[in-house]
Amino acid sequence: MAPLAWDAALGNSAAAYARTLALTNTFQHSDRRARRGVGENLWMGSRGAFSVERMVGDWASEQRFFRRGVFPAVSRSGRWSDVAHFTQMVWPTTTRVGCAIATNAWADYLVCHYAPAGNIDGRPVG
Repeated sequence: MAPLAWDAALGNSAAAYARTLALTNTFQHSDRRARRGVGENLWMGSRGAFSVERMVGDWASEQRFFRRGVFPAVSRSGRWSDVAHFTQMVWPTTTRVGCAIATNAWADYLVCHYAPAGNIDGRPVG
């Protein structure tokens, strides 16, 4: 796994999308065509109830289902979605990350953007 470096442009794009989620009170990934080559992890929870460490820790906890292999066959459960946040965080060729949180009256939204994107079918992980 390559070390991740903070990328201000990715942080800005994550902030813009986090604000969109908070303003619209929705929770869905952004259009892939609008973020070509950039991966995305999303998290949402009750406003003020969770630390950033807990938010990211939820993604990292997916490691318990992870097994080395070729994506998407990298989950002990048989469902790639059970490890997708984790695999994006540790994807071998991802080198840059930018994250941001936005809040509305009900929820906090964490968005992280990664480049180059991970979770590519047919590529080895781990």
